[in-house]
Amino acid sequence: MTNDKALTLHHSFYLTTLINPLHIHAFPAIIFKHTYNFRSPVNSPAFKRHHLHDIPLTPSLSTAGHWVYSMILKEVMGSSNSVQALIIGLLVGFSSFIQCTSTLWDTNALLLVNASQGSTKKMPENLFGVSFEEINNAGAGGLWAELVCNRGFEAGGLHTPSMIEPWSIIGDYSLVRVVTDFSSCFKRNPVALRMEVLCDSHACPAGGVGVYNPGYWGMNIEQAKTYKLVLYIRSLNSINVTVSLTNSTGGQTLATTNIIATDVSNWTKVEIALEAKATNHNSRLELKTNRKGIIWFDQVSLMPMDTYKGHGFRSDLFKMVADLKPGFIRFPGGSFAEGKSLINAYWWKDTMGPWEERPGHMNDVWAYWTDDGLGYFEFLQLAEDLDASPIWVFNSGFSQEQAVNPSNIKPLVQDALDGIEFARGDPNSTWGSLRADMGHPEPFNLNHVAIGNQDCWRGDYRANYLKFYAAIKEVYPDINVISNCDGSNTKLDHPAELYDYHLYANAKTMFSMAHKFDLTSRTGPKAFVSEYAVTWDDGHLGNLLAAIAEAGFLMGIEKNCDVVDMASNAPLFLNANTPSYKGFRPDAIVFDSYQTYGTPSYWMQQFFSMSNGATLLDSTLQTSSSNSLMASAIWFQNPVDKQNYLRVKVVNYGSNIVNLKITFEGLDPGLIDYSKSSKTVLSSTNAKDENSFQNPTKVSPVKSLLKQSKNDISVILSPNSLSSFDLLLLSQNIAEVNTKNDMSYASSI
Repeated sequence: MTNDKALTLHHSFYLTTLINPLHIHAFPAIIFKHTYNFRSPVNSPAFKRHHLHDIPLTPSLSTAGHWVYSMILKEVMGSSNSVQALIIGLLVGFSSFIQCTSTLWDTNALLLVNASQGSTKKMPENLFGVSFEEINNAGAGGLWAELVCNRGFEAGGLHTPSMIEPWSIIGDYSLVRVVTDFSSCFKRNPVALRMEVLCDSHACPAGGVGVYNPGYWGMNIEQAKTYKLVLYIRSLNSINVTVSLTNSTGGQTLATTNIIATDVSNWTKVEIALEAKATNHNSRLELKTNRKGIIWFDQVSLMPMDTYKGHGFRSDLFKMVADLKPGFIRFPGGSFAEGKSLINAYWWKDTMGPWEERPGHMNDVWAYWTDDGLGYFEFLQLAEDLDASPIWVFNSGFSQEQAVNPSNIKPLVQDALDGIEFARGDPNSTWGSLRADMGHPEPFNLNHVAIGNQDCWRGDYRANYLKFYAAIKEVYPDINVISNCDGSNTKLDHPAELYDYHLYANAKTMFSMAHKFDLTSRTGPKAFVSEYAVTWDDGHLGNLLAAIAEAGFLMGIEKNCDVVDMASNAPLFLNANTPSYKGFRPDAIVFDSYQTYGTPSYWMQQFFSMSNGATLLDSTLQTSSSNSLMASAIWFQNPVDKQNYLRVKVVNYGSNIVNLKITFEGLDPGLIDYSKSSKTVLSSTNAKDENSFQNPTKVSPVKSLLKQSKNDISVILSPNSLSSFDLLLLSQNIAEVNTKNDMSYASSI
């Protein structure tokens, strides 16, 4: 082959290659590969010397096109006349092509957002919420602010003697002995602690002997804050008991007082306010005396006085949940509601009444004791405080190891009806009056109940379910009943308003599940995705990869919000001290006695906090990276500034930078105030990056103003990132955004 023929052939391939916009990133490689026959081999010193410095490092399509144009002109000057004529003709056409297609060539992806009213969809008011489960000490030792662990000495079981952990003695066994007995004044929790002191003021060590409680891996005591101590005490003799908050060894006293009484022969309730003089995040509560005799203790509680609204919720953890702006809260959990055995399932009536009278129970699924201070009433109160719709999961007659036959299910059906009456009933009704006695005469807004958790595979589930469903609908026809059976692919064979769907998967599978509900029937019960999370090795302790994969899944839910009514990540909380063999990871919020941080998945969920009740806009991606990009667009009103915004969210699940152009149709560009529009990006240098107590915001959203060029603004999507573009609209509603004639505006950003 002659050089002229080689030039002609390769030049033709040059143009064919360049006009394919999918090859944008291949420009340098294409040029290297297809120019060596012009004169010099690619690896030759001549080529490097004359051409390498001209190659743009990150060329746009138009830049690369003009660079090719100049490169070929250099070669033309050294070619034959016939070849020069051919090439010059091609260059004329190529030059025109560059001018006409530079807009297309400057991008890897195009997102078309249609703001026309005919393409919008109203999103459910409670689309995104939270799912709470008593797992990882989420409640006991977490959101519920009680600092004493095993406050009623019931954790060892209804027998004596029994274990009293984490209580321990202060002093030698020869000086003080403790044992449990059944002397409590409370019928439902009869166990109390009997402490016998064998020394007197002369023989006891300085400060006395007694017992201490370290709480849940150490109590957080902070200077100038007040803590309310409540305990029940009895003795046949007069008492002088020193109550102290100290560091973990007892060497530093943070707060102290004395209980002095001459007659406590009957159980006596004592309430004390302790103000801390110093701070220690790993403290303990001590009860000591140097008087010989026997003292009984029961129901020892220590609560910070700054819980949210005085309702018992740890303020910093409550705020973390509130910042997600959840539309609903599902409680008390999934497996926790079932129990490994039915005796340890969550029975709501056992969590009612004064906290001292609650028996507590063993959380045998997740292997720890809970005093049930966070009971059914408190969950309903929590939902109200969060302005979230409560979703109650009750036992359908199954534990993980046992089952109730349908012929014996009636008592459980009545128990569920009683629970609904407690939440919704008139304050003069049987169970509504108990709610009123607990301080809430107004009914709670309970409109959803779930019959069981992951029980559809059980042989008698449908039979049990139908008995629950019929009884509930007879009394409360408006309540939404949630079935455990998946109706996303096959029509349910029983009545339900919603069906429960759980998804735990690796990151790749989670991202691909964005299209899970695309083909789901548009009629019949809607989906409640009550639990989803990236797990296994991809999730680890909660990283960026997991977050962006979950974001892609949630965008799919947004687009299918006509068949998916609600969705929540799970689990919500993790006490960092929870042993790995007991807990479940990753989680949204991690905490210890005094500090907390959100995992990347927590921050990801905040990107969807404005989707509840928003207006979904039709959006279409045109890209060669369909397996790594996902996008959605909504119109919403910000409750803080009362302004209207158009939000576009885009996930780049790939490892390459993407240049994206977003085009709006049916939107007057004059209604966009770019001076107050912003972009927010969740990204990091490594997809496996995680947050920690040492670096709690390593992977967290970064917000900045959205820049606008003269005619259009292209946005760059970082690899492994979630981006949100919020455009301030100078209008009051979506109708004003639309144009008033048949010609659609098209504005690009």
